[in-house]
Amino acid sequence: MKGSTDSVREVCYILSADGNILWRDDGTTHAIADSRARWEAIWNCRAELAEIAHTHPAGPLAFSKEDQTTMQAIWAALGRDVIFSVVTTAAMIRTSGGGVEHVKDEPGWVGSIRSASGLNVGEF
Repeated sequence: MKGSTDSVREVCYILSADGNILWRDDGTTHAIADSRARWEAIWNCRAELAEIAHTHPAGPLAFSKEDQTTMQAIWAALGRDVIFSVVTTAAMIRTSGGGVEHVKDEPGWVGSIRSASGLNVGEF
């Protein structure tokens, strides 16, 4: 079956304000392991960094507790807002420290992160 759990995985993008992918990281179906390389990429890309997005192939369309503590750490380290996003098969949410917004007009890179994650709409 297309879209089986063998082919889906969480994917993380570090993005510039114009939607360019500055860095990419892949994980498993249920998680992306914490890595020094990702923290170094965040720091090294900090001048251009506007958004950090990742997929939740198995759901939910929500920020986990781990996501929330990571967001707090990055906002504190950078001393400024960064947008965080979660993308699932058919939806996307964002936050930048306020409330969580359900995104209706998805940016162009969302198709790419879904494809990289194995989340092609209609395959499940």
